Amino acid sequence: MKYTKMPLHHGYANQILSINLQTSKIATHPLDPQIRDFFIGGRGLGLYLLHKRVTHKTNAYAPENPLIFSPGPLGGIPQFPGTSKCMAISLSPLTHIPGVSNFGGHFGAYLKYAGFDALEITGIAEKNTMIIIDGFKNEMSITKAPVIDQVFDLEKAIVDQFVGAGYEKKDIVFLTTGIGAANTAYGCINSHYFDATKPVDGTKGLFRTKQAGRTGLGSVMMHKNIRAIVLLASYPHGENPYGAADWDKVKQAGLKLHKVVKEVDPQSLKMGRKGSAGLISFMNKEAYQSLPVKNYQLGSDPQAEQICGTAYAERLFEQRGMDGCFPGCNLRCTKGGWVTLTSGEHKGHKVWVDGPEYETAAGFGSNLGMWHPEFIMEANWHCDNYGIDTITTAVIMAFLMECYQRGYLTKEDTDGFALTWGDEQAALTFIHQLAREETNLTKVAGAGMLELIDWIADKYTKRSGKPNPKKELERFAMQTKGLPFSLYRTHRSLSMQASYAAASDIGAHHAAAWLIKADLLGAFATLQDSARALITYPRVRLGNDNLGLCKLPWVDVFNPESEKRKNTDIYINPASQEIYADFYNGMLGTNMTWEKIFEQTDRDINLQRVMNVMTFGKNTGEQDWIPDRAIGPIDDSLYDAEKDYHDQRLSIILKKLPAEIQKMKTAGKREILMKHRKDELKKLISVYYQERGWSSAGIPQVETLKQIGLWNFLNKETKTRITKMNG
Repeated sequence: MKYTKMPLHHGYANQILSINLQTSKIATHPLDPQIRDFFIGGRGLGLYLLHKRVTHKTNAYAPENPLIFSPGPLGGIPQFPGTSKCMAISLSPLTHIPGVSNFGGHFGAYLKYAGFDALEITGIAEKNTMIIIDGFKNEMSITKAPVIDQVFDLEKAIVDQFVGAGYEKKDIVFLTTGIGAANTAYGCINSHYFDATKPVDGTKGLFRTKQAGRTGLGSVMMHKNIRAIVLLASYPHGENPYGAADWDKVKQAGLKLHKVVKEVDPQSLKMGRKGSAGLISFMNKEAYQSLPVKNYQLGSDPQAEQICGTAYAERLFEQRGMDGCFPGCNLRCTKGGWVTLTSGEHKGHKVWVDGPEYETAAGFGSNLGMWHPEFIMEANWHCDNYGIDTITTAVIMAFLMECYQRGYLTKEDTDGFALTWGDEQAALTFIHQLAREETNLTKVAGAGMLELIDWIADKYTKRSGKPNPKKELERFAMQTKGLPFSLYRTHRSLSMQASYAAASDIGAHHAAAWLIKADLLGAFATLQDSARALITYPRVRLGNDNLGLCKLPWVDVFNPESEKRKNTDIYINPASQEIYADFYNGMLGTNMTWEKIFEQTDRDINLQRVMNVMTFGKNTGEQDWIPDRAIGPIDDSLYDAEKDYHDQRLSIILKKLPAEIQKMKTAGKREILMKHRKDELKKLISVYYQERGWSSAGIPQVETLKQIGLWNFLNKETKTRITKMNG
């Protein structure tokens, strides 16, 4: 099919591409200016398109459930650092509510270059399908895909096909997934792009990947029988090629942030050498106890230095090349290196691994009691190759290991197989079996944490004759709303506990409100401070998702000018926020403060909450909770592992001298501590609801939805149900 492409205007292509795989119908639609200006783009636009397509009865694998890709107006502009992000949006097969995942690479940018602000795909194809969008010829087609189950073999076939057809590697970007997405509910989507700067076998250049990992959107893609989505396009050229309202202002903003990154990062987190894995050393500090060790039981371990950013930077990361996941970003945090595989059908092969990011390094490292970075990189590669989310896989494996540790699972239950702390080969075997659904254990584990809890409880009861242990298992099964935790131990951060419980409406992920670092540094002195942070930080973080921006140049590069700001939260890095506001205003022709720009995010935050209400109904607020393990020690031995800290906190809570606290029995102390922490979390969630304008049950009030302008964009079914629940 041929289509018409208009020049970019204020960063928008002003067009949406819709594909129905059931009917093979391809259509383009103008992007309604009213919708565009209200939802901005990215996550917000994607959620709106999802809301239009589904009802409260729609499930993730229904043909009408759309799979949506949406960048944002500031994405794909290399004159500013970190404009690489795109959003994947659909109903999640893992959580059964809207699933959202951001990913880097070039796909979002090239989608705009090809002429579209969003791609929405409905229906289910009859056979393995590849979607091709050719921005050079202004053509689109749906073709048969190669029948290849593993991502990197599929990558080679796609590259060979289009290079053979005369396209340059730099002009080919594509999405894939693999067999693991077919056999689990947490499949990931790989975003492939060509990096011309990496040296390979005496030449330069290799295809690299970033992932949309969370909420199982790769499983939706695979269920629709989409094996690949290919974009063929190139950068716009000429003066002001992205249609900025004030191109000079945009370029000046980019130069300012480039300068901050260049001067600050080498002196602080050194992400240009360590990538995000450098965060391990901070979380592992004795004073913070926030690095998850052995399923979040502990918060630090001396062996963590073996898997910290320095270990990768000095020994494994290939430092030659630019390492930006999009041109123009001088943070250069997209690290990777070569490892030789020790398992699977590719055993003995030397492969390129993109990563690990902090989440994967901690997930397959400290949280499994594994201390070899080569193992972590191999696990990372296999998950990417199979198309499964590294975070979900690692956290489910840690839960299983603790179930074996505590006797809830035995080899008798799992045909002689066991997962134990530090057993790297068993862990790799599990990943291979998981991707192919080879055993009863991996079949259930592939369905997700909630299904796994029920299965283990049933096995234990039948084997032992003892009462069903489901409630005990739920205390250390690290998930919220069905989504396993990202890799932060939250015992010492009440703000982060509330973030996982309530502010993150996709489940336990840090994208909405990554408050743990600021909290550990003392940013939030009162409950009210924490509640406000649960409003202000998601505005910025999810606002970046709407704009097509990476958060790292803002959140991980602290602008020294921010320390000079008065009467404000310096930890939100206001000096850099002002630079982002210049970028936004220069592109869109507005004149807004950064606070006003990001206040707009309340619209899609409330929309996502409304869509959760459509699934959970009056029980929505009951979903806003976290396992006991995320709050504090669930047994006496874990209390004693951090006894001095816990005793000190109890001394303050009970207003007793430390000597009096020491005389108390551990069980009694632990009970008091856990009750106090749960009460504090309940209070914070309640204050958060009030700040949001939601009811005490966590339901957005009609008045709130009208006040922010969202009410008129909701469909009739939603308005009726929300009104009734506010009744």
